[in-house]
Amino acid sequence: MIKDNETIEEFLAQHAVDVEDAVRKAAAQEIMPRWRRLADHEIDRKSGPHDLVTDADRQAELYLTEALSTLLPGSVVVGEEAVHANPASYEGIRGEAPVWIVDPVDGTRQFVHGDTGFCTLVALALGGVVHASWTFAPVREQLATAVRGQGAFLDGVRLHAGSPDPDRDLRVATSHPDFTTDDQKRSLLALRTDGVAPRSCGSAGLEYLAIARGESDATAFTWEAAWDHAAGLLLVEEAGGAHLTRAGEPFRITGGNDLPFTTARDGATARRVAGLLSAGA
Repeated sequence: MIKDNETIEEFLAQHAVDVEDAVRKAAAQEIMPRWRRLADHEIDRKSGPHDLVTDADRQAELYLTEALSTLLPGSVVVGEEAVHANPASYEGIRGEAPVWIVDPVDGTRQFVHGDTGFCTLVALALGGVVHASWTFAPVREQLATAVRGQGAFLDGVRLHAGSPDPDRDLRVATSHPDFTTDDQKRSLLALRTDGVAPRSCGSAGLEYLAIARGESDATAFTWEAAWDHAAGLLLVEEAGGAHLTRAGEPFRITGGNDLPFTTARDGATARRVAGLLSAGA
């Protein structure tokens, strides 16, 4: 727990490894035993045919909620499935208590299809600022971590996003059209220009990891759900990247952003993509 006069940085110095352990155990106990073994009754749809939830999502979130709350008494947990059941619980992100932001299975559609492209996302935030993040892709056995001001790491190796090759089209992962408004579609269409190669995104968490590793150049996303973005935004920042909304402002996990927004390998790329999104509005 954060004791009297203890900072969140001091808490993380002592307990970041405990969070990692909880994330790994949630995947080992609740997610991986169900991968490629899901029965029809273990899969449900939420808002539409592409918005899936499984027993793995629900049980992994319950595991993490208990483990993280125990680790940091007085904190709150904002998880995707709990918010679906009780939308008012999302307000915890805007409260004064430390908040764990959890996506138990990011890339549920890929998980349901038996693909490897899914991960578990956990971020710790306070006052709208993300202080630490964990991105765990269990099938790929990859764990990416970041602590504000201390860098980003993949399996213990420091990440450097670098800058895109100027002689190659920008590789930009974009929101699926099913999750965009007409206004947002117009913004995204502006990316279909010389020098840019847009494509539909997969798991948001893994798209952020690809940017932090320098394997992809940018994203252009149209939704605000903090569980999809909080962990990855810090990971990219600590790897040297940047993020901007269509209005040219940094993305806020507390909401109220002018969407779409971009996250990119460096500031110049973020400004270029944000400018195109703004021009297409």
